[in-house]
Amino acid sequence: MIVCAAVVGPQNNPLFLETYVPADDEAKFHCIVHCSLDAVEEKVLLRRAPGEVPDLYLGLLYPTEEYRVYGHTKFVLVLDEFSPREDLLTKVFKALHSAYVDAASNPFYTVGLPITAPSFAGEVAAVVRGYAQQLAQP
Repeated sequence: MIVCAAVVGPQNNPLFLETYVPADDEAKFHCIVHCSLDAVEEKVLLRRAPGEVPDLYLGLLYPTEEYRVYGHTKFVLVLDEFSPREDLLTKVFKALHSAYVDAASNPFYTVGLPITAPSFAGEVAAVVRGYAQQLAQP
């Protein structure tokens, strides 16, 4: 299950962070997301090859005792499962990317500032719910 979704800006500033579990505090997830950013930069550098179009899905970034952190350039998901379905995660990241493009295309949004649009938060929540529903299917 996805317990946290985050979008991080070019200067590693949080543009959006939402948690989906009531028991944990948001500061804990800010720390987990921030710690995973070193792995994002490392994986992006390792995947660069001249003339190659890199895959934006970076896979497992940062495992902790409780969670597994996956990344898609600067989209970060924290999961409470130890063997997630990679095929579903790539779909989740593509849906998050699409929602971000829609939010960033809004003429009233300033790139680099936090994303506060309720419509974006709603789209992210719908993607998270969809992932949970797909996991529940046999």
